[in-house]
Amino acid sequence: MAVIIFYIVLGMCIVLLPKYIRYSGSSYKVASGNSFFTTVLDKGNYGEFLTYSMLESLKAPHKLMSNLYIPREDGTTTELDLIMIAETGIYVFESKNYSGWIFGDERYKHWTQTLPNKQKYTFFNPIWQNKAHIKALEAVIGIEDKELTKSYIIFSERCTLKKINVISPFVRVIKRDSLMRTLKQEMIESRKVLSLSQIDRIYFSLKQYTLADAATKEAHIEAIKAK
Repeated sequence: MAVIIFYIVLGMCIVLLPKYIRYSGSSYKVASGNSFFTTVLDKGNYGEFLTYSMLESLKAPHKLMSNLYIPREDGTTTELDLIMIAETGIYVFESKNYSGWIFGDERYKHWTQTLPNKQKYTFFNPIWQNKAHIKALEAVIGIEDKELTKSYIIFSERCTLKKINVISPFVRVIKRDSLMRTLKQEMIESRKVLSLSQIDRIYFSLKQYTLADAATKEAHIEAIKAK
């Protein structure tokens, strides 16, 4: 029994050690407030962390923020997974750490996930979801230029994007393994719309919506359940 336990512990260490090294070398903990185990043992959190750690490597000036609870007009909040404020705009990322085949159209309310065992699940259109996030974000910052914000829907490398139809010019639906290539190319082709001082000003104005307390998170969850 002791030998079995030893090998189980050894196996866990082998799996977790690379993740811990990557986590400890990132500023994600400070930005999100999520501990190591809260990060790696939650599929959604881990996908968000992977995207965050990739964005940290960008050489262009930028600020990253995670898990923002932005107030909406009806008194509730909307949770933004991750945003990046850069000279070329504000990039709002919605992370979907799904597997299987993904089918979706920007015009339709629900998208479909098909697993290898043929089971199918529907989920709310992530473009619509991120559009609501961006609307709330624009309201609190006071953004009037709609070209300033850009929507990125990031799916896991474990899935296959089978049939995805996107019609809006500032929306990207991609897998995480193509994120950096797509983002760098867009930043090269985009004009600079924010100065370094404006980036800092937006960042500090949004800090109040990060690291939400338990009451804010609970109220957010209850509001979602009530819909």
